[in-house]
Amino acid sequence: MPGRSQMSLGNKVKKLRLEFEFSQEDLAARIGIPRPSLSGIESGKREVTSTELMKIAEIFDISVDELLTPENIIKEEEAEYQVSTPPSFNKNKFKQVLLYILERCGAKPNIGETVLYKLLYFIDFNYYELFEEPLMGESYRRIKNGPLPCHFTKIVDEMLEAGEIKKVATDYDGRRLKKYLPLIFPDLSIISAREKQVIDSVLDGLSSRDSGALADYSKEDMPWKMVQDKEIINYEAVFYRTPAYSVRQHRP
Repeated sequence: MPGRSQMSLGNKVKKLRLEFEFSQEDLAARIGIPRPSLSGIESGKREVTSTELMKIAEIFDISVDELLTPENIIKEEEAEYQVSTPPSFNKNKFKQVLLYILERCGAKPNIGETVLYKLLYFIDFNYYELFEEPLMGESYRRIKNGPLPCHFTKIVDEMLEAGEIKKVATDYDGRRLKKYLPLIFPDLSIISAREKQVIDSVLDGLSSRDSGALADYSKEDMPWKMVQDKEIINYEAVFYRTPAYSVRQHRP
């Protein structure tokens, strides 16, 4: 009889496969196993080898720890660390900035969710360092793969439902990425000239990096390093950045 952890892993693999639009045949071929073996993994009837585990994590661009964490624990953690909307958070500005990012570089093959998380983080934190006021004012949490924008999923779901963006799954460098493409133009009237300047600077400098490189880069930024896992990153920490990350010396 399969164990609970084996069943949990199988359910997660199946959920990821469907979310990233793989057939069983496609995913099995990428892992390097027969389709019946993948079927056995998803049903919890077959154990996963360490090599297969690493390959599955690589394909879905997540860590092995995330792959092994049971779904119920993830939901408990999300509830425990749920963030209320901060007073400075500008939801409409967040949407328009996201649309602008997608318009400018969303079609690049490397731009999946993880890269979007980091671009939004550097836009918000670079702007705060330069002007000591929020741009979008989003809250970012420290997770293993770098800063995570707390309201991203909820806002993206709203935009998908409203027909403002669409979600697609594509291959990039042996991994499967969730990508978003804009269906409407951003409202640039609510983005000031200096805000756009900071956004463009971040996109010009970072949008060509893949998720792994950009995640590693973000984890060397002082605001991320100054908090513990699952904690909210403090904007004030930008004033302790190292010269390699500080943008204040370039203030116009």
